Amino acid sequence: MTFSLTPETPPGITLTHAMVLAAGLGTRMRPLTETRPKPLLPLAGRSLLDHALDRVADAGIGQAVVNAYWLPEQIVAACAGRTSPEVTVLTETTLLETGGGVAAALPYLGEGPFAVVNGDAFWLDGPRPALTRLAQAFDPATMDVLLLLIRAATVEGEVGRGDFFLDPVGHLRRPKEREIAPYLFGGVQILAPAAFEGAPTGAFSLNRIYDAAIEAGRGFALVHDGAWFHLSTPADLQQAGQALADGLPRRLF
Repeated sequence: MTFSLTPETPPGITLTHAMVLAAGLGTRMRPLTETRPKPLLPLAGRSLLDHALDRVADAGIGQAVVNAYWLPEQIVAACAGRTSPEVTVLTETTLLETGGGVAAALPYLGEGPFAVVNGDAFWLDGPRPALTRLAQAFDPATMDVLLLLIRAATVEGEVGRGDFFLDPVGHLRRPKEREIAPYLFGGVQILAPAAFEGAPTGAFSLNRIYDAAIEAGRGFALVHDGAWFHLSTPADLQQAGQALADGLPRRLF
């Protein structure tokens, strides 16, 4: 189930900073990623990275951090002309994974909660932009993590056992053994700096941050109300491009 804003719900936050994770190796997307980072692969006439930064700009976020590791000079060049948002590129000398990458960027992400978007996440917004929905729903008093989830039944391709369950007010829960979860993580989220207190140094996954927030009762999610594309392999990318060219099937919403 999902939760919605009510008159009793806090008015949310104003997002001023975002991070786009662009340092992965993109191994499942080979051979396309042998000569360019996965976030620079094209879809519908723009790179995945530009699509992500466009969504950040559409949400009124003025400052963004992009990390880079594989072929970082290409990421630097791709971000050089961006002014909306203004982009700072952080080049990693060792691969820090998702959690380590965000932790290293914290000095550039402001003092309040910030958005984090996977560099290969591609979605179309519903009635309101997904990042705006997340910002309006984020309550710093009760949340450290607010994820955007996707209904697994709407996803073209392999989804495995799913990622999460939700209770009626939006609390996250991991699937137990032999459970099939109905939601996938969509690669879009808001995180509070406090979520990283006590985090390890070096490389680690954001899953560590999610699990700690869930255990503390501070991990929440919203379900996406637009279209989202699973982009793991070259076939996925081709299928997404064809779907966009042909018009989207209803099951993608």
